[in-house]
Amino acid sequence: MRIHLLGLLIFFYLFCRVVLPLPVGKGLKTTAGGLLLLLTQQHFLYRHVFGGMASPELPFPLLLLSTGAFIFLVFLTLLTLGGDIASALGFLSARRRCGGAGGAGGGGGFSPGRRRAIMACLAAAPSLYGVRNALAVPEVHCLEARLQGMPKALDGLLVVQISDLHVSALLHGARVRSVVERINALKPDIVVLTGDIVDGFPDRRAEGVAPLRNLRAACGVFACAGNHEYYADFNAWMRVFRELGVTMLLNSHKALELEGETLVLAGLTDMVAERYGLPLPNARAALTGAPKGAFIVMLDHRPVNAEANAVAGARLQLSGHTHGGQILGMSELVAAYNNGYLSGWYQVSGMRMYVSPGAGLWNGFPVRLGVPSEIAALTLRAA
Repeated sequence: MRIHLLGLLIFFYLFCRVVLPLPVGKGLKTTAGGLLLLLTQQHFLYRHVFGGMASPELPFPLLLLSTGAFIFLVFLTLLTLGGDIASALGFLSARRRCGGAGGAGGGGGFSPGRRRAIMACLAAAPSLYGVRNALAVPEVHCLEARLQGMPKALDGLLVVQISDLHVSALLHGARVRSVVERINALKPDIVVLTGDIVDGFPDRRAEGVAPLRNLRAACGVFACAGNHEYYADFNAWMRVFRELGVTMLLNSHKALELEGETLVLAGLTDMVAERYGLPLPNARAALTGAPKGAFIVMLDHRPVNAEANAVAGARLQLSGHTHGGQILGMSELVAAYNNGYLSGWYQVSGMRMYVSPGAGLWNGFPVRLGVPSEIAALTLRAA
């Protein structure tokens, strides 16, 4: 509901500040206002008309156009509001200088029409650039992690993490295929998918997820659940992933025998499971029966459970969910909703945690500015 309210606020503000002052007839203003209302309430329409807010089922060009237009309107609102605030401050400053007699309005010498055109151009630039970055195939980000307690025999193990792939009508099969090709080129020992793999129902995403069948890793491909897996027939998706060769770790683990040592790879469910009457994340349950003294890597979509996972015995946690904030400047807000975690490396009670900014994003807000998507290639080193 919050995003619907945000859309209404954007509509009323832009209607009053941009549409009403236009030097056109009443009919054109009404048409422009109606189009503005549709674009600002697109998430409401997605939810109630086009198959769901998490994954609207629209043709790619239409979805790209509508979501891109929403991003543009957000930037236009911010710039127009910033201009209005600057004008108000300038007016108040002029009044003080003139002893309360008032002063000329702001606008920097530009006519209202030219000012609106400049604002539109300034809003279009980050919108186009941000959407382009959001849809781009993620680059490989090579990292090393020195880990206390990791057996020396496992030194050099290559784990490739993709998180928040969000396969959808917008982030479709061709993009997924490119992601898979980049991962396979790394020749990883282990591939992990840390949740939010898909958006939408299995019959709608069959073509989009099919390339995941081609993922290759010496020790296998593993995944934990993210919140978006629950929004469209969770149990059906778990069957699909298994058919694609992905081992789902849902409050469970897999003991991997490598170089004479045991590495335990565990994975959790997501806390949104409570809405659907399904098991909540439980690190202790996930590690029940795990070999004593084994090095434990935990896959948990959300970083907020890090403390509990460390207490349960995990020495490395791989997470996502935050998308890294998507836009510079949103970082503090996103981190506040995730116990201060945003992206990169963290140390939590003796456990290291890596939070990926993600390989995709929710298609209702497809923009990345200063926060690129990534494929994380993690080389594990014995400290």
